[in-house]
Amino acid sequence: VQLQASGGGLVQAGGSLRLSCAASGGTLSRYGVGWFRQAPGKEREFVAAITWSGDGPYYEDSVKGRFTISRDNAKNMVYVQMNSLKPEDTAVYYCAAGTAAWVVTTDSSEYRFWGQGTLVTVSS
Repeated sequence: VQLQASGGGLVQAGGSLRLSCAASGGTLSRYGVGWFRQAPGKEREFVAAITWSGDGPYYEDSVKGRFTISRDNAKNMVYVQMNSLKPEDTAVYYCAAGTAAWVVTTDSSEYRFWGQGTLVTVSS
């Protein structure tokens, strides 16, 4: 499965962005999916994850109430809606897939497929 993330850009603090992740070469509905991010000089960290059916979305504490992960299996797409963005949300965002379909996990090693990343910059 190949993943292509898009939708990043420059936004002012308090603004919103919607990241998309398109899958090809396989059926995304077979897998749990997630979003991770890596800020400059920091390690990659978990953002959000969701099961194959869209159940059990799980979020990193700092994005709860601001970010919403969703998926459209018919379109082989995953999304994350990011609202009330803060400068500390600045990072390269990666979509990932490949966990067991019913699994929601923060562990990046559980994901077999990764997109190339899309840069989100939030200005203060």
